[in-house]
Amino acid sequence: MDILLIILGAICLLLGLIGCVAPVLPGVPLSYLGLLLLHFTDRVQFSWQFLAVWGVVVVVIQILDYFIPAWGTKKFGGTKYGVWGSTIGLFVGLFMGPLGIVIGSFIGAVLGELIYFNRHPQTTLSETKQNKNSNFNRALRAGFGSFIGLLTGTLIKVICCGVMIAYFVKELI
Repeated sequence: MDILLIILGAICLLLGLIGCVAPVLPGVPLSYLGLLLLHFTDRVQFSWQFLAVWGVVVVVIQILDYFIPAWGTKKFGGTKYGVWGSTIGLFVGLFMGPLGIVIGSFIGAVLGELIYFNRHPQTTLSETKQNKNSNFNRALRAGFGSFIGLLTGTLIKVICCGVMIAYFVKELI
């Protein structure tokens, strides 16, 4: 039975690592499941504190994964419209695969900012053309912030899964 649990745990860890970039797989929770499967063998026993801390880390990372792109949008000068656009684009992109998440978040942030600028014109008629270019550049910057946030979230997930894989391997050696 231990061999089966170890094999299933290893599969979960590998699928978890893939899930860090593939939207259909919950990467970090799958890796945590791999650690739990190893724990249920007679060969390895993690402390309950260890498992509880990792459980909290997994939950926090899963929650942050949805907010980090919005945070990136805000950090790069985006408004609430860009933050909402980034979040909506991220969810819409979930149905289009990994590339859809990146593009959806970026386009959502840009469109959100463009909607904001259309609803809140801050110029006189003579400055309109110059400000349209400026507004578009600001919208692109917010979209870039969303992209950076998405990459940051992915990096955090990969690091977390990598650490769990290291614990798994360390306990088996």
